[in-house]
Amino acid sequence: MNEQNANWPAPAKLNLMLHITGQRADGYHELQTVFQFLDLCDELDFDITADGLISRVEGPSSIEAASDLVVRSATALQRACGTSSGVNIYVRKHIPVGAGLGGGSSDAATTLHALNRLWQLGLDVDQLADIGLALGADVPVFVRGFAAFAEGVGERLQPLSPDECWYLLITPDVHVSTAEIFSAQDLTRDCPTIKICDLSTAGWDNVFVPVVTRRYPEVGKALGLLAGFGEAKMSGTGASVFARFDNRQRAEQALAQMKTSSDWVDSWRYFVCQGRNRSPLFDFMNTI
Repeated sequence: MNEQNANWPAPAKLNLMLHITGQRADGYHELQTVFQFLDLCDELDFDITADGLISRVEGPSSIEAASDLVVRSATALQRACGTSSGVNIYVRKHIPVGAGLGGGSSDAATTLHALNRLWQLGLDVDQLADIGLALGADVPVFVRGFAAFAEGVGERLQPLSPDECWYLLITPDVHVSTAEIFSAQDLTRDCPTIKICDLSTAGWDNVFVPVVTRRYPEVGKALGLLAGFGEAKMSGTGASVFARFDNRQRAEQALAQMKTSSDWVDSWRYFVCQGRNRSPLFDFMNTI
């Protein structure tokens, strides 16, 4: 497969748990979370140019091209390495925007890996992760490509192997403001610190749920709808919620039954997808 003509995947993620253990002097929060990838992916194409220009030719209309993380990551990589190469980037979104699934961060990580190859820069994963961290706290886990227990602002990662189960995922049609939720006065910021070895007995909850559902009732409604079929949780700061199932058939059966509920909302997005402990991006890169 030709690298430049390939459709590069950028997978979604779930936060299987999410705690805040403190707040730093610079305003950033100390987190503990578990990341797992999904086989739900955006697709990116890259046309390399010699003019040094970086353009997003195709992408989500809700995000200005200049502020899109794919453009920012390409620009950061270009500056870090001093390359004169440019690129036209095409982003086909399948992951909902602003839904707690890490789509923008994943697109950035895929851009870093793709252009590192296509521009023939030769950077290693540590160097790419350092560039990614300056773009956003979730970017390094996508750059490194393994399910992880994360601490700090999300950059200190320890490999983890949760069950690669199936998920029924619901994304209400609301855009949750991450900045608003992190700055909320009623957000719990003093969860007890846990160790990775204690995860089997620790609470796998998301401290943001009560804050988000008070401000965005649609997320609470989605959690209630999903709770009739399994343990309903929220990813990140929302708005996506999920429940786990042992196999795809059970997840699809739950979705079929859900469609008959009086609480069903046609405009929401629904996905049946599988958890992955190795990023689909890395599986893809091994084939090209």
